[in-house]
Amino acid sequence: MGATTRPVAKRHHTVPQFYLRGFAENDRVATVRLPGDQRFTQSVSDASVAKNFYAVAGHEDGDDVIERALSEVEGTTAAVFKAIAGGTWPLSFDDRMSLGYFIALQATRVPAQRRTMDHIARQMLRLQVGAGGKSGLRQQLERQGGEVTDELVETLWKQATRPEGPPIQRPKVEHIKQMFELAEGLLKYIVGRPWSLVRFDRRSLITSDAPVGLVRSPEDEPFSGVGYMTAWGITFPMTRKVGLLMSNPEPLSRPGVSGDSVR
Repeated sequence: MGATTRPVAKRHHTVPQFYLRGFAENDRVATVRLPGDQRFTQSVSDASVAKNFYAVAGHEDGDDVIERALSEVEGTTAAVFKAIAGGTWPLSFDDRMSLGYFIALQATRVPAQRRTMDHIARQMLRLQVGAGGKSGLRQQLERQGGEVTDELVETLWKQATRPEGPPIQRPKVEHIKQMFELAEGLLKYIVGRPWSLVRFDRRSLITSDAPVGLVRSPEDEPFSGVGYMTAWGITFPMTRKVGLLMSNPEPLSRPGVSGDSVR
């Protein structure tokens, strides 16, 4: 089928199907929708799906060009998962880098990251509008042209200065660009840590639509937040019985010991 006639994928998985199968039985995964306690089972083909989440309208290679690029990354990583399941550990350099990039990308491609971008944009606009006051808002509207009434100014002022900020959303293409840029930047903080594979005999792991976790240092008091550079550890549940811990590299970081040696 030619590129001009092939079907365009519209159902985009924000968490890959191959990954979800590690937490499923007969291709069905138990789901808890948060916030709340709604529980149900669903097919892995329907879990973590958003319509046109990564679509780039009008792209010369098709609207689903990003979804197809992500599928290539997932295909490579699925082979690494299979190797680990077969007993391969530690990983080769190439497999470690592939899995590390997949984890970094999984941290940035999820809806939570897009919501964070929207939240930051709303708060920045809220501060900008609040600093200029109603008169500044009116002047900005007048520069954009069109009729500016007292009622319009008052409505926009109330929207812009509410605690959650104005009801705006960043273009999805900005998130798509950011997720690849951030993944490249996060990669070194993931692969440069000591990796431990943890197997569970009795208890089982769960996962979520944002499966990469950050563990703060116990000495981090008072707690002011944690990031990929400052985290004591990074966690990633791989299946119900296997978890990956990327722990603190500091004990191994001595004078004369390179980052490659730590890895």
